[in-house]
Amino acid sequence: MSAVTCPQGHASQATDYCDVCGTPIASTAPAAPSPARAAASPSTCPHCGSPAASGALFCENCGYDFTTGATPVAPAATSSLDLGAPAPTPAAGTGTGPTPLTPPPGVTPPAAPPAAPGAAGADPSPASAPSAPPAPTEPAGTTGAQQPAPVDPPLAPPTPGDDAWVAELWVDPDWYAAQQAEDPMPSVGLPVLVPLRERSVLVGRPSASRSIRPQVDAGADSGVSRRHCQLNTDGQRWWVEDLQSSNGTYVARVGEPLPEVPIPAGQRHELQDGDRLYLGSWTRLVVRRALPGEA
Repeated sequence: MSAVTCPQGHASQATDYCDVCGTPIASTAPAAPSPARAAASPSTCPHCGSPAASGALFCENCGYDFTTGATPVAPAATSSLDLGAPAPTPAAGTGTGPTPLTPPPGVTPPAAPPAAPGAAGADPSPASAPSAPPAPTEPAGTTGAQQPAPVDPPLAPPTPGDDAWVAELWVDPDWYAAQQAEDPMPSVGLPVLVPLRERSVLVGRPSASRSIRPQVDAGADSGVSRRHCQLNTDGQRWWVEDLQSSNGTYVARVGEPLPEVPIPAGQRHELQDGDRLYLGSWTRLVVRRALPGEA
């Protein structure tokens, strides 16, 4: 291919732009001057007025293209932020999420719905959090009423064993009349039952000052001594022993007259089934096997 001459006088193998200076090569004859060449080499820049060197392609001040006459594009605004400075720490409560978009000019954002009463100052709850199920309501007329608890049937009293014994304490009017006591006799009622759970049982009246606490308490009968008599058993038989009481201990069989002679003090006397002990002014005591529910 034959070389062509660009408007600047350089030999170029390319036919569109000069291989040396890049000047566009017109399609007309090389000898004919082109309007672009005449406009490409002004003495001053028509855009900014700065002086330009002869044959320059662009203005060194503003970048105006002398060849095409294109106006230079304004450079993007340089950020005033210091790229080397650390990123500012977000304020507490602002979060680190993306910055909300700003609506374009002329567009009015929709108004937010009014807040419910009492919602001001409350922490926002996540939309996905499930709400608590409503509390079950009670039927009308049952508020405060409680269902009666099932009542167990009464249990039968336990059957006492062969070694379960009780002491019956009675107020005996006949014995009271025979003693001619000065203290008034209490009213006659049901006997007092005392379970006998020990091998040796003291009969008497309690005394806090002397630390006397008899298992069988004769109560208000002042004719009974503090430590009147002792009852002992081997599980099958019982014995009574008078402990030097003031008024003595008397024993009589069922159906016999009231006894008149006390048993000897300090000696054990074996009791037979149905024997009665007479103490003090009105006390009658019977030792027998316990019935169901007594021991």
